Amino acid sequence: MNMIDTTFGVSPRVLALRSQRSALIAANLANADTPHYKARDIDFGRALANAAGDAPGTLRRTSERHLGLEGGTGSSSSSSAIAGELRYRIPAQPSLDGNTVETDREHAAFMDNAIRYQASLNFLNGRIQGLKLALRGE
Repeated sequence: MNMIDTTFGVSPRVLALRSQRSALIAANLANADTPHYKARDIDFGRALANAAGDAPGTLRRTSERHLGLEGGTGSSSSSSAIAGELRYRIPAQPSLDGNTVETDREHAAFMDNAIRYQASLNFLNGRIQGLKLALRGE
């Protein structure tokens, strides 16, 4: 466990996953008129558990020098955590051209994700400000 993990906990991973989810939702919206495009999203809870190494059935590294499942050393990135949790959305009303993007649903998901991203960012900023005050002795 490194200093960032002990100081900030899971917040940096949450920001990275929220950013990746935002990109997925934006891609869905960009392809709203593409025939046969399948809308994608992630199971955020599972992706976060994978990024944190708390997913059921996963091995926990006790040293940064231990090999990971991806063959490298160090902790797994959030992009590898998101890869296993990528899901296709099932539309409430399928379109004739096979596209599964529902723009209203995507806009709502994008706004929800943006609000949660901002809340995580504010929390992390508060932690950083607290550390600055502690370092200055205030």
